[in-house]
Amino acid sequence: MYEGRSPALFLRFAVPQMIGLLFNSVYTIVDGVFIGHRLGREAMAAAAVAVPLIEILISVAIAAGAGAGVLIAARLGARDGAGARRLFNTAVWMLGAAGLLVCALGNLFLEPLARLLGASEEVLAPACAYLWFIVTFAPFQLFSFLLGGMVRNDGRPKLAMTAMIAGAGSNILLDYLFMYPLDMGIRGAALATALGPIFSVLILLPHFLGRRGELYFVRCRLRPAEAGGILACGLPSFMMEFSIGIVTLLYNFAITRHGYGELGLAAYLVIGYLMLILLTLFLGMAEGLQPVFSRFMASGEEGRSRAMRRFSAGVFLGVGLVSCALIFLGSRQFYLLFAPEDPELVSFAVSRSVPYFCGFFLTGFNILMISFWQATQRTGRALIFSLARSVLLPPALILLLPALMDREALWICQSAADAITALFVIFALVSSGRSVVQSTNLA
Repeated sequence: MYEGRSPALFLRFAVPQMIGLLFNSVYTIVDGVFIGHRLGREAMAAAAVAVPLIEILISVAIAAGAGAGVLIAARLGARDGAGARRLFNTAVWMLGAAGLLVCALGNLFLEPLARLLGASEEVLAPACAYLWFIVTFAPFQLFSFLLGGMVRNDGRPKLAMTAMIAGAGSNILLDYLFMYPLDMGIRGAALATALGPIFSVLILLPHFLGRRGELYFVRCRLRPAEAGGILACGLPSFMMEFSIGIVTLLYNFAITRHGYGELGLAAYLVIGYLMLILLTLFLGMAEGLQPVFSRFMASGEEGRSRAMRRFSAGVFLGVGLVSCALIFLGSRQFYLLFAPEDPELVSFAVSRSVPYFCGFFLTGFNILMISFWQATQRTGRALIFSLARSVLLPPALILLLPALMDREALWICQSAADAITALFVIFALVSSGRSVVQSTNLA
């Protein structure tokens, strides 16, 4: 499974996960298309409120999957199948508890949650209607990502891809059914989004129930230390995914504060859909490569690991440059999918796309390096750069740039954050290279 040159391994692991995640992102985007065509700008603004929560749920699931995956790869490399299964079951219990907690607290505090996520009085009622389905079905959202990651670490990346595609396809069909023939409005869109992960889980479960790999459900004694290890190793992945929700939330508040209003929120929703596609390409490839880098580390194949990293960096930068060029040239056609009868909204979104995406070709490079350091258990370094591009730089730039320049500077903040992070990543790589050369010379 892990034999072959870097291009072959990239195709075997990174591409299926990228395709699966891309289709998984489709159901969020399809919601926007249906909502925009069927319900209009106000409903789009209401749906935008739920995006940060959805991204936070995904980030928690991917973090648990990535953290457990890194540790499981090390156990499997040491031929400790029992230890790997114990880690798998620990991650399942952790996310099960998290899902039930989100469901319970979300239903108890639905309106305060909507306000916390940026809902204004005008969109509070439809935002609450949308959020109810998201929090109620949160356990399935979490398990669809966790089980997909575990299947991938168990050597079946194509099954994980199939499950994600099935979830996305079912959502597209249900969106049409609920919003047109059944005329359920925004509740229909939310219900379709909530049901999609259930189909993914149903496809993934037989792998574990039928014991078709090294990982399956067993009764075992859970160890708090191992749960802590999963969280620690998964923290960089959490921050990479969490940054989508955090940045979206920050932009929602900043857009309102700087007077862009409903137009700005709706435009940022469709810009966010385009951003989601681009980030999905990068995150999918990076997540797909995690088992490869972890297995190389466990087997001591440092040379193959470096070769894979160099090859992957070239692919990520190439994909980033091509994607940005396509966005600059064709974003209007994409935005017209959501609001064909709202030229003001489309023009507003197009005019802000160039500053918003100008630095996104570096985003994939940052994500790759963070994922590489995480997969090889250099968690501290991975976490530092995850925090920089998600928690530290974007809020600072969103606060400072509009104040120092004008409110239009708001739209360049995320690209600026990734550009600054990339400079520090390159500096870290150069410094590490010098250290290796010096150690070799001393030896």
